[in-house]
Amino acid sequence: MTLHPLDERFRKLTRRQFFGRAATGLGTVALGSLLQPQIFAAEGGSGQVLGPHFAPRAKRVIFLHQCGAPSQLDLFDYKPLLDEVHDTEIPDSIRMGQRITGMTSGQERLPVARSIFPFQRYENNQDGLWVSDLYPHTASVAKDLCVIHSMNTEAINHDPGITFFQTGFQQPGRPSLGAWLSYGLGSENHNLPAFVVMISQGYGNMQALFSRLWGAGFLPAEHQGVHFRAGADPILYLNDPKGMTRQDRRAMLDTIAALNDMQANRSGDPATDARMAQYEMAYRMQMSVPELTDFSTEPEEVFELYGEDARTPGTYAANCLMARRLAERDVRFIQLYHRGWDQHGNLPAEIREQARATDQAQAGLIKDLKRRGLLDDTLVIWGGEFGRTVYCQGALTNDNYGRDHHPRCFTMWMAGGGVQPGITYGKTDDFGYNIVENPVHVHDLHATMLHLLGIDHEDLTYRYQGRDFRLTDVHGQVLSDLLV
Repeated sequence: MTLHPLDERFRKLTRRQFFGRAATGLGTVALGSLLQPQIFAAEGGSGQVLGPHFAPRAKRVIFLHQCGAPSQLDLFDYKPLLDEVHDTEIPDSIRMGQRITGMTSGQERLPVARSIFPFQRYENNQDGLWVSDLYPHTASVAKDLCVIHSMNTEAINHDPGITFFQTGFQQPGRPSLGAWLSYGLGSENHNLPAFVVMISQGYGNMQALFSRLWGAGFLPAEHQGVHFRAGADPILYLNDPKGMTRQDRRAMLDTIAALNDMQANRSGDPATDARMAQYEMAYRMQMSVPELTDFSTEPEEVFELYGEDARTPGTYAANCLMARRLAERDVRFIQLYHRGWDQHGNLPAEIREQARATDQAQAGLIKDLKRRGLLDDTLVIWGGEFGRTVYCQGALTNDNYGRDHHPRCFTMWMAGGGVQPGITYGKTDDFGYNIVENPVHVHDLHATMLHLLGIDHEDLTYRYQGRDFRLTDVHGQVLSDLLV
């Protein structure tokens, strides 16, 4: 039987295309969002107005993700008992038969490894914060830090662990943190993306990073992160080819927009409108990015604050300084990845280098935000995808050891953006192996982050394949004890 052309047309429309078509003029909406972004900033892909559900404490997030899992026992979670039980088998009463990775499951012994690094107690607003001598600069901002000793996760290997922290789910395919915020709150800067990603290289075993960690998943494509690279060309294909003027680029975009608008009217595919918006953003970024990435206007005292590495593009210090410049320009979510924390062996030597690369820069970021009045509404988060074991992986000597993956407890810290400064939260046992007070799950951290941004994590949803998805899935509790 031959169908009428209209019947054939409607049979080929997907449900999403049908409702996108029914909304009439998605191309017009996309154009309107470019001309008046403050009106459309909180417009969700499903048509509902999202935006803040209540008054936010934070406007933006800087997430300092330490890829590979830094050892909490050598940085923040001071355990003096380990000096007494060094090189003894971890007690069964502590391990309790918990799973371990295949990297240590074949070892005859699981000997306890003390930290060789001295700890000092630094004044904060509570009862003092213990910090390793590896992190003296970070310790100098103890009064600004909200330190969580009782973080825990379900993932025991790196890729699912990082994926869980960045998307709320261990398997790939979900939207990333920054994509959810871009979708829920929109952008406050017409000329820069709402979500920017930067990567720095460390000194230890470096785990692979994939662009899906800052992807949009099933959200509209315009919400994915934009990766800023080191060097003179921070964004691929941003500059015009030789011989092309800005007027040529404008004319080309206008022609492409007209063709895309025809396609959008014919197919009703929202991806076409997302592509149009991204072309226009790239055009505007041709003017905004060169100014953003030009550090020549920064006074000498700024480089003294962040460290000399801040002069070298692509370093952690340079990325921290760039994060402050992005925060000044109201970029919504700024994601830094620093690689090299996966110290299964030779931990003392490698963690020294990692600390040298990160300590002054992240402390400088806190101080710089604070003195510019930005820390109050900028939430800074620091941490890895899980922690490290108290027992040694491989051979153990008095001055050398390695540590395996440990998802049961680890340390993260936050600063600014409505969290209580100068406090510690949660507690682990004397071996640093189990949580004994106030456990904090990944979903709880996400729920709290969204709450500080004025979002009820249960109401930030997106309907996909017949189900309402959210960052925290069906979990997550706001950690009200950590809030101002």
